[in-house]
Amino acid sequence: MVPEGWSSATVGSLFDVQLGKMLNKAAKEKYPQFPYLGNTNVKWGHFDCESMNTMYFSEKDREKFALKNGDILLCEGGEVGRCAIWRAQRENVFYQKALHRLRSNGAIIPEFFQAYIEKVSGTKVLDDLTTRTSIAHLTREKLVELVIKLPPILEQKKIATVLSTWDEAIATTKQLLASSERQKKALMQQLLTGKKRLAGFEGEWPFVTMGQIFRRVTTRNEGQSTNVVTMSGQQGLIRQQEFFKKSVASETLDAYFLLKKGQFAYNKSYSNGYPMGAIKRLNRYEKAVVTTLYICFEIENEDVSDSDYFEHFFEAGLLNHGLSKVANEGGRAHGLLNVKPSDFFSLQVPLPKLKEQEAIARVITAAEEDIQRFKLDLELLKEEKRALMQQLLTGKRRVKVPEAEPATA
Repeated sequence: MVPEGWSSATVGSLFDVQLGKMLNKAAKEKYPQFPYLGNTNVKWGHFDCESMNTMYFSEKDREKFALKNGDILLCEGGEVGRCAIWRAQRENVFYQKALHRLRSNGAIIPEFFQAYIEKVSGTKVLDDLTTRTSIAHLTREKLVELVIKLPPILEQKKIATVLSTWDEAIATTKQLLASSERQKKALMQQLLTGKKRLAGFEGEWPFVTMGQIFRRVTTRNEGQSTNVVTMSGQQGLIRQQEFFKKSVASETLDAYFLLKKGQFAYNKSYSNGYPMGAIKRLNRYEKAVVTTLYICFEIENEDVSDSDYFEHFFEAGLLNHGLSKVANEGGRAHGLLNVKPSDFFSLQVPLPKLKEQEAIARVITAAEEDIQRFKLDLELLKEEKRALMQQLLTGKRRVKVPEAEPATA
C-alpha cells in the first residue's frame, strides 16, 4: 500500500545505473593510471579514500567512469547494497566493476535512496533480487527492478534531514569511542610496561617466570559441568551455543578441562588481533568446560599477584614477544601454535608490587568502562535510527513540509 501523496517507482526509472570499469591489465603502460574506488572502499555512508588502488584508464574510460557530485556508489557483491554518496572528495577518481554507479534524474534525492537501501539491507526486499553463487551479488538487471515507495521531493528532503541528525550523533559517538580506545591502548602500553608510573610508586620491577605467578589447571570435568565455552577475541570465554548458535563439542565432556570463574585459558590458535593466540579469563560463568588444547592456569598467590592486572597485561599482547620465541619454527599446525606448557610457564614477565598492580588495573578498568558506555550509546542510537527509518521511509509516520508540498502531519 502506497501512502497518500506518495508514488511507486523502480530504481531504473529514477537513476541512470552503470557498472564500473573492469580491471584491464592488458592496458598497462598504454594509458595513465588513476585511483579507483572498489568494493572495500565503500562504507555505509562514506568512503575510504586512503587505500585506493590504481588502474589504467583511457580518455574514453575517464569520460565514461567519471564521478559527479551526488552520484551513489553501491556494492554489487559481498555486503550487497552497501553504499555512499560521492561528494567530490577528490579529483580524477573513478570506480571499478564491483560497484554500481547511480545518478539521479531529479525525482529522488541521493540521501533518501541511501537511507532506503540501509533500511532494506539484509532483508527479504534485497535478498529476493540477489543472486547467490560463490558470493552474493546484485546484477544491474535486478537492481533496476527494485521498487521504491517515493514521497514528494520536499518530504524526501525533510526525512533525510531528520535522519541526518541521528547520523551526526552516531558519527560523533564513533569518534568518541575510537578516541577512548586509543587512549586505553596508550595507557596499557605505558602503565603495564612501567614506561609511565602512577603517583606514589617507584623502584625497578623485578622479572619472574609465569610459573612463579601462576599454577597450571588440569582438572578434568568428569560430569561437573555441561557449559562448554569457546574463546572469542572480542567476547572472551563465551558459551559455544551462544557464539556459534550450536554446540561443536564432543558428546562426552568428561575429558575436557574444568575451568572456574577467575581462572585463565590460553588459546594457541592465532586470530585477528592475536597473532600469538589469546589469553582470556573466565568472567561470565561460575564454571565452564574447555578443550584440552587450551593451557589453563590460575593465580598462585593473591597476596602477590592481582588477577585484574594480569588480565589487562595479557590483553595488551605483552606476552607475544616471549611466545614468539618459544613457538617452534613452522610450528603452526592446523592453525595452532606449537607452544609447550613448560615453555609457556618459563616466560618472563615484570612483577610490580601488589598495590601498584591494583592501582594500574583500576585506571585501565575505568578506561574500559568508558569504552563500554560509548558502545552502549552507539547501539542505542543505531536502534533509534532503525526504528525511525522503519516509520519515516514507509510513510507510517509523516513529517511536516511546507504548504507548497502538502503531506499529512
